Amino acid sequence: MFTHHHHRSTSLLSSSSSSSSSQSFLSKLLLLLTILPLSLAALAFVLQWRGGDVSDPTVATSSATSRWAPRGSHHEVFPGMETFSSLSHKSHSSSDCINLGRRSSPSLPYYGDWKFGFESNLKPKICITTSTSAGLEQILPWMFYHKVIGVTTFFLFVEGHAASPNVSRVLESIPGVKVIYRTRELEEQQAKSRIWNETWLSSFFYKPCNYELFVKQSLNMEMAIVMARDAGMDWILHLDTDELIHPAGASEYSLRQLLLDVPSNVDMVIFPNYESSVERDDIKDPFSEVSMFKRNYDHLPKDTYFGMYKESTRGNPNYFLTYGNGKAVARIQDHLRPNGAHRWHNYMKTPNEIKLEEAAVLHYTYAKFSDLTSRRDRCGCKPTKEDVKRCFMLEFDRAAFIIASTATEEEMLNWYHEHVVWGEKDLRLKLLRKGILTRIYAPMAIIQGLRESGVFSSVIETAPTTLSRDKFLASIDSSNSSRAVPSMSFASRKIGRSREQQASARKVLETEASAAHEAAVPPLSPPVWTITTSLEHD
Repeated sequence: MFTHHHHRSTSLLSSSSSSSSSQSFLSKLLLLLTILPLSLAALAFVLQWRGGDVSDPTVATSSATSRWAPRGSHHEVFPGMETFSSLSHKSHSSSDCINLGRRSSPSLPYYGDWKFGFESNLKPKICITTSTSAGLEQILPWMFYHKVIGVTTFFLFVEGHAASPNVSRVLESIPGVKVIYRTRELEEQQAKSRIWNETWLSSFFYKPCNYELFVKQSLNMEMAIVMARDAGMDWILHLDTDELIHPAGASEYSLRQLLLDVPSNVDMVIFPNYESSVERDDIKDPFSEVSMFKRNYDHLPKDTYFGMYKESTRGNPNYFLTYGNGKAVARIQDHLRPNGAHRWHNYMKTPNEIKLEEAAVLHYTYAKFSDLTSRRDRCGCKPTKEDVKRCFMLEFDRAAFIIASTATEEEMLNWYHEHVVWGEKDLRLKLLRKGILTRIYAPMAIIQGLRESGVFSSVIETAPTTLSRDKFLASIDSSNSSRAVPSMSFASRKIGRSREQQASARKVLETEASAAHEAAVPPLSPPVWTITTSLEHD
């Protein structure tokens, strides 16, 4: 009996001890699990409070900037943007400021404090020249996009809205930008140009609208060559403000890198153009809203191009709405001259040129419905089939001008849908699969990042409120010469020079090569599908 009671007591004690030990272990485990996350949270708080000597790539410190700065810039931050956070948010009455403002959640925050002032030893040095009457809402995104891909200098020949004091004072304040106003003095200087005494551009003289613009662009390009040489530039590119360079094919998304890889014996590099293909009729900001483009003939297999030609044109006169012969960048050298808005030439030799197989010029043409009326308002021609031939070089421009001049708003919109907007999803997908259409997002992402980082609003806010007296008078003179006024043709601006005087002007030097007289290259359409080409590719 005693023995049985003893064993029972021992069993109870053993069970009690085991239960107590188990409870103790669980208590310690729960305590550890409670203390551990609290300790980690406290450690994280201390590190955050002290900064931890960790650089955040979204903060514009010198080390962070070096991560994103272009190669060869020695970590130089881009100029003019180091004080974004301290800038006051002012309100602006100018319509140019709409869509140029800062947003709260940047998608590319490392643009935030970049300075666009490349060091003098950054090679090659690239400049762009343009003739424009656009506003800040178009010029600033266009300009700073090209700064991001390596362009250092801009020669802006401005008139109309672009020459107004509110626009030009901002442009004048941007480093690397030279603003040239279309004043009477400029026209007198260009009236003495050797171009007027040569034959290569003569077929475009004394004609209105697009022909006059073409001559004006060529004269401006001639002046830009001199400015580029004086500024120590290596390459010069003529580009309109509705065009963006897409430097595909380089080791990095950089025009500078692309041209760095060009052999030294090449004088001119041709960028085939892609044309914007809008999917809606309410586009307001093409650079930020358009991602679909029609590829150039030069970047397509011939069988694909001609095989899909009818579906690609959709009843329009040509494969592209406007030009299809691209744009060119030229190496700065002696005897360089323009050869129309699309090419360059040399008075002493035929340039050695190459055509790029991946890079392109993205042309945002008729991307907004309002482009129909704005183009109409810049020309005073009659809306007849015969008269528009005097004013426009390309068939689609002629048809668009007639519609914009004669149709109602509803008829214009229907015409725009039929000829410009790619609204049919199945056709889009088919042409995307065939490679006729393509999606390109890089420019959209870069420009959106610049906008969200406050680059455009900062430039506007920090610009001086007034121009100097001379620049103000020049801007008024130039803005008054807007192309909205029907033109008498550029010939009338050749101060005091009659056709007889031009005929008796100095002759071209006989020592110059015959290549100097090659006719200017106008905007040209891509190859046209015919029955013959159809049979050849069947």
